[in-house]
Amino acid sequence: MHAWLCTNPTGVEALAWTELPTPTPKAGEVLIEIKAASLNFPDLLIVQNKYQMKPPLPFVPGSEYAGVVAAVGEGVTHLKVGQNVACLSGTGGFGTHTIAPAALCMPLPDGFSHVDAAAFIMIYATSHHALVDRAQLKAGETVLVLGAAGGVGTAAIQIAKAMGARVIAAASSDEKCALCTSIGADATINYSKDNLREAIKTLTDGKGPDVIYDPVGGDFAEPAFRSIAWRGRYLVVGFASGPIPALPFNLALLKGASIVGVFWGDFAKREPKANAAMMGELAQWYAQGKIKPVIDRTMPMAELPAAYAHMGSRGVMGKLVMVN
Repeated sequence: MHAWLCTNPTGVEALAWTELPTPTPKAGEVLIEIKAASLNFPDLLIVQNKYQMKPPLPFVPGSEYAGVVAAVGEGVTHLKVGQNVACLSGTGGFGTHTIAPAALCMPLPDGFSHVDAAAFIMIYATSHHALVDRAQLKAGETVLVLGAAGGVGTAAIQIAKAMGARVIAAASSDEKCALCTSIGADATINYSKDNLREAIKTLTDGKGPDVIYDPVGGDFAEPAFRSIAWRGRYLVVGFASGPIPALPFNLALLKGASIVGVFWGDFAKREPKANAAMMGELAQWYAQGKIKPVIDRTMPMAELPAAYAHMGSRGVMGKLVMVN
C-alpha cells in the first residue's frame, strides 16, 4: 500500500507519498481499500500541529473516506469483505488502504457513490446536529448560513430547506452566492461587497434570522449576532477564518438570544444511539434526493499537495475529494 505519511507536523510540505506494509485488522477493526477521501479543514490543521487532536507520529492524515472492506478483524459481524462503507476516523484516509474501527464504518446502501460518501459524514452530521438537535429549527423559520459555499455551509442550506426553513446564504463572491442559490438558498449576501447588517435587515424586514449557522468566526460574528431575531439561536460551529471572536454578553441579553455550541464529534461519542438515528435519517434523505454533497472537484490521490493548496486559497465550493 501507499499513503501520505506525516513524520513531522510542520505543514503540507512535510508529507511524503510512502510505500508501507499493508496492515492486518485486529479485533474490532477492518481493512478498507480506499476509493475516495475528502479534504476537510481539520486535515489542514492536523498536519500543521494546530488541531485539538494530535495523533502519535508518524500518521497518515485524511479524516473521512469511503471504499471497500478488504478484510475484517475478529468479532466484526456487521461488515463483510466486499462491502462498501464510509468512515470518519480522524486519520488514515489519504492512502490506498487503511485500518478503521468497525464501529465507525457506515455501510453504504446501493447507489451511494464512493465520492459522495467520502464527502458526506462530517458535513451532514455536523449540520444536522446543529440545526435539528441544537437549534431545534422549525419549519417557517429563517436561517442565516455564513460561509455558505463551503462543505458544512452547503450541507446546512440543504438540511434547512429539507426542514422547511427559509435560507439566507452569505458567501464571499458572486460565484459562491450563485452556487448557494442553485442548491436551494432563498436569498444571498455577498459579504465581500455588501454591508452584512444592512443586507440582513433588508432580507428579513428588520426581524433578523431565527438561527445563525456560523462555521467561520472572525469579523462577521459580531455584526451577524447583532442582527439576530428575538429568541434567536447562534450556532458556534467553527472558526475557518482563523480568529475566534469574542461576543459581548449583553447582546444575548438584549435579544433574549442563545449562543449554542456545536461539537458533533463529542455528540457522536457521548450519545451514540442518537447519532446512529441521525445518520440513518441522513442516509434516507440522500436516497430521496433531499441532500447531495456539492463536489468542487475530484483529484488523484497523488496530487494531495495541490489539493491542499487549492483549499488554502479559499476557492473551494463544496468539497474537494481525492480518488484512487
